[in-house]
Amino acid sequence: MNLNWKEKDLPESLRTKHVHRLHPYLGKFVPQLAEIFLRKYAPKHVTDPFCGSGTTLVEANALRIGSFGSDICSFNCLLSRVKTQEYDVVAIRKEIKDILNKLKGKKATRPLFDDVPDTESEYLKKWFAPKARKQLLYFKSLIPHYEYQDLLKVILSRSARSARLTTHYDLDFPKEPQVVPYYCYKHRRTCKPTEDALQFIRRYCLDSLDRIQEYSAIRTKADVRVVCGDSRIIQFPETEMMLTSPPYVGLIDYHQQHAYAYELLDLERKDEEEIGAAFKGASKTAQDNYCKGISQVFSNVHNSMTVDGIAAIVVNDRYSLFEVILEKSGFTAETEIMRQVNRRTGRRANDFYEKILVWRKR
Repeated sequence: MNLNWKEKDLPESLRTKHVHRLHPYLGKFVPQLAEIFLRKYAPKHVTDPFCGSGTTLVEANALRIGSFGSDICSFNCLLSRVKTQEYDVVAIRKEIKDILNKLKGKKATRPLFDDVPDTESEYLKKWFAPKARKQLLYFKSLIPHYEYQDLLKVILSRSARSARLTTHYDLDFPKEPQVVPYYCYKHRRTCKPTEDALQFIRRYCLDSLDRIQEYSAIRTKADVRVVCGDSRIIQFPETEMMLTSPPYVGLIDYHQQHAYAYELLDLERKDEEEIGAAFKGASKTAQDNYCKGISQVFSNVHNSMTVDGIAAIVVNDRYSLFEVILEKSGFTAETEIMRQVNRRTGRRANDFYEKILVWRKR
């Protein structure tokens, strides 16, 4: 099975088709991987205990496969629900048009949005110019007046990500706010820090509408459930397959990458409960804790799987930890596929390798 796609084989427009680009998300696997393994094993139900941005759930629904996803991060669960929700596209179009008209009217009467109450959040004051911050807060204040509030929250978060005081080429890992003009490696010219968020709100409102409409054309009635919680202890439904990409030890802080969303949307954070978070490091102790945590999750899913259930796990096992995890979690190895990933985003141009581990319930 050749999964070593280059840009010409799998262009960005396909990797980010329809709702898969409703919001940027670090650490997700491409939907084509999920589709291939779901088609190959054709389960009636699939579980993803690290559902992240919902890739497995979206692809499963399109194939008429029931799915269950869980995640410790509340923003991840919000995003997964928004992507997989059933929508009345005509109603969404009316809501998007209405909220954009309100923004336009506000800009005409109060171009600096100076009458919008400010936030007490030090994070938002630090990372957003005053005008952009007030625009985002005004958009937030409108959300409760609409039916599709969760979608509007995701649009708000996506807009905030782009409107932060950061360089255009470092949206993934900004360390400090950028408050003066800078040379932009992305645009190859001098750029200024963002002061206006309305351009992003308008763009992402319309883009989200197009993506929801595109996915609605292929969405099925297959059941999708998303639960926010610790996958080591939650109760999983009976399932025939686990398809997941667990966090890599010491690589990404999944709460922190969306800190702006947690601040704007007042979402609960559970950073300490993340398995393999970057802030916990990759020491021997961190690796041991990672193995324990992942094994507990996989064992928990294993207990809910049908006889001869299958697991497909996308990993970058640089520390060779998954042999230990395999032993502890109740599976037996069936095959292993090495895949070269052609990294194409941001300034991280180097390729790397990941494995797809195929395990069977024993």
